[in-house]
This record gives sequence, structure tokens and C-alpha cells, in this order.
Amino acid sequence: MTLPSPHTDPRGFLRALYDAAVARALPAQSIAAFLPAPPKGRTLVLGAGKAGGAMAAAVDALWPKEAPLSGLVVTRYDHVPPQYKKRPGRIEVVEAAHPVPDEAGREAASRIASLTKGLGADDLLLFLISGGGSALLSMPAPGITLEDKQAVNKALLKSGAAIDEMNCVRKHLSAIKGGRLAAMCAPARVVTLLISDVPGDAPEVIASGPTVPDPTTCADALRILDRHGIELPPAARAGLESGAFETPKPGDPRFAGHEVHLIATPQQSLEAAAALAREAGIAAHILSDEIEGESREVGKVHAALACAVARRGQPFAAPCVILSGGETTVTVKSKGGRGGRATEFLLGCAIALQGEPRVHVLAADTDGIDGVEDNAGAIVAPDTLARAEALGLKAQDVLDRNDAYNFFSPLGDLVAPGPTFTNVNDFRALLIL
Repeated sequence: MTLPSPHTDPRGFLRALYDAAVARALPAQSIAAFLPAPPKGRTLVLGAGKAGGAMAAAVDALWPKEAPLSGLVVTRYDHVPPQYKKRPGRIEVVEAAHPVPDEAGREAASRIASLTKGLGADDLLLFLISGGGSALLSMPAPGITLEDKQAVNKALLKSGAAIDEMNCVRKHLSAIKGGRLAAMCAPARVVTLLISDVPGDAPEVIASGPTVPDPTTCADALRILDRHGIELPPAARAGLESGAFETPKPGDPRFAGHEVHLIATPQQSLEAAAALAREAGIAAHILSDEIEGESREVGKVHAALACAVARRGQPFAAPCVILSGGETTVTVKSKGGRGGRATEFLLGCAIALQGEPRVHVLAADTDGIDGVEDNAGAIVAPDTLARAEALGLKAQDVLDRNDAYNFFSPLGDLVAPGPTFTNVNDFRALLIL
């Protein structure tokens, strides 16, 4: 396939960079190097996350046909690769809700916990973990209902809390996350394969770390909840204040001999996009794979950098592409708006760019879904604000309503690849010509 020219088809060029980033994170591209040899006993595969279906399909295809293999993985609705859904393999894949957990996720978590019973020292537990597992693997701590967890989760999503803060709370209100799942598996050998969707790639943060020890505490969770003004059900607050919901900590002997491997990371995807840009003769600069903060504000900062390059050739010379990843946040202040982190970033960026003629921008989530919408993100072009004005859309008014989806949709500027079956979080590319 011919790479679109950045000069004559900037939209196609940016989309190609996004596709390259996603392709690098697909489990089939990297999982083989991390699979252990079959054990003397049986191999049980468990997992959760947006990439869960693709990870299960990859393991099933690569695992020796003569070696025992079974298991259960939970992924988001519509995130099972079509071929595996049509012809299921040895690992069962079920679907549940994300980002707010539902009864299907609770049932899947209960089944996963039950499957760990009766394992022996000759058995192998292969855990397949990717972003989204926090919501999909929902087993409330004793005394907490699914409705309680749903309410807390919704409040966290609207609060602007960073992903490590949200997952600190989630794991302490869970009976399965924060290392508890792996602790259930003793004395079996445990190998965890991770696709990172979090800044810093910390295993204890990815999907709330169900198979790794947790360095955070109940007190940390309470401080986060208080900082963001989130109300807790009485049973949840009592469990945190008493320490009854404390998680297994580093040094716990139940984790001795466990292996943890990162098979795909945001940085690797950014590097894949950068390599493709350089093939087209465009210099590529990776800012960071760990950018966090309010989406619209991060958009303004990226716009300022792009304008400096376009107008003064500093700190980079044009033409070039500037890449970044991470996980920004949206503090929702208006009811009824539609959109996610990527489109909110883009709207803040477009307002700051004010039609800068040499700058084109794409931002999209690598899982193919921006928040809970049907798009991954969108594209900003030099004429975006002018075309919006012609339709009666005031960018700042739309941003104030947290309604970025309904800004880019009538412009025809949404990027909507559908579920990608992986997830290394935010992808942003700014092309300066």
C-alpha cells in the first residue's frame, strides 16, 4: 500500500500514522516471544481487557495443539475479533461493559475466580491483561454491591482523576484486583502478559493490577476520593477506613516466582508511527508517551508548540510531525454532551491554532473508541473552525458543553475505525508543513 503524501493528502498521511501505531500494538505481532513452554500439568488462560479477545486468539493459535489449554477471558462488547467469534478456540471469550461495569462483567469475574481453585504446582496460569480490565473484571469487595461500584466508577470518570488515581480506588473496592487474583492461584506458576495503556507502563496500574502486588493503600484511596469530592456508600468507606479492603503488598510470598512481561507499550506504537513518517521524508519527534492532564489544556499546549514550529522553526524545523501519547482526562461539567478525551483535546487544540495554515492534527484512542462513542477521535485541519462557523457551530460554546463529538461529526472529520482489538491509549500526531 502506498503511503499518502503528507503534502497532498495530510489527512490520509495522519491516518496512516495512526494505523501504524495500532498495528504495532496488536497481540499477534508480539505475543509469541513471551509465551512460556507448556508445563507438566495443565495450562489455564485467564484475562481481561479491551485486547483480551485478540490476545486469547493469538495464544490459542500459537499454543501447541497437543498441549492442554483452556480458560476464560473477558473483553468489551464487540471487541472479539470476528474470526475468533465465528470459530471459537480453546479459550472462551465473553463480553461485558466498559467503562462502567455491568452484571456480565461481575459474572465473568466470579467465573474467573472460581477457575483458579484446585491448581497445582505443575500447572501454569497465563494471565492476559490489557487496558479496560478494571471495569470488565468487576467483583465488588465484601459488603459492596455492583450498583455501588457503578456509582463510584461513574463519579471517577467525570471527576478528572488521573488513571492511576482511579485504579487505586478501583482495586481497593474489589475482591479480585490489586494482586488478589494471582494470590488465589498458589501454588501454580503464574505468567502475566500485559499490553500497557497507562503512562509509565506500571503493571500495578494496568487494569488495576489483578496479578501483581499493590504498593498503594486504603488511605491513598480515601485521599483520592476526598480530593475529588466523591461520595462513598457507607460499607465502602468503612472498609477503607478500617483497612479491611487492603491489598497484597510487594514482598508477599504468594508472588514469589511470578513473571510479568510487557508485550506492547505506548512508546513502541509512537516509534512505529515515527518510523513510517521518516519513510516519507518527514522528520518525526516523540514528545512523550506519558502525557496527562486536562484534555483541552493539553490541546492548547500542543497547539502552541505546533505554531512555534510553523512560524519560527523552533524547536523543530518544518516539515515535521510531532507525536505524543499518554492518557489525558476530561472533567465533565455539562450534562448531555458527547465526546471523549481525543475530541476534547482536538477542540482545545483547534481553538488555540485559530486556523494556522500549515498545521494538521489527528488525535484518537488506539482501542478505536473515544470514551463511549463510535469514533476513535477526529482530525483538525486549517479550515476546521471556518467550516464549523459556516454550520453555526461555535467552537468555544461546544467545548463548554463537553460536546466535541457533535462538533466534528457534522464536519465529516471523525476518525472511526471501529474496535481495533488492542489498546495502548491516546495517540496524537501534529503535522506541520
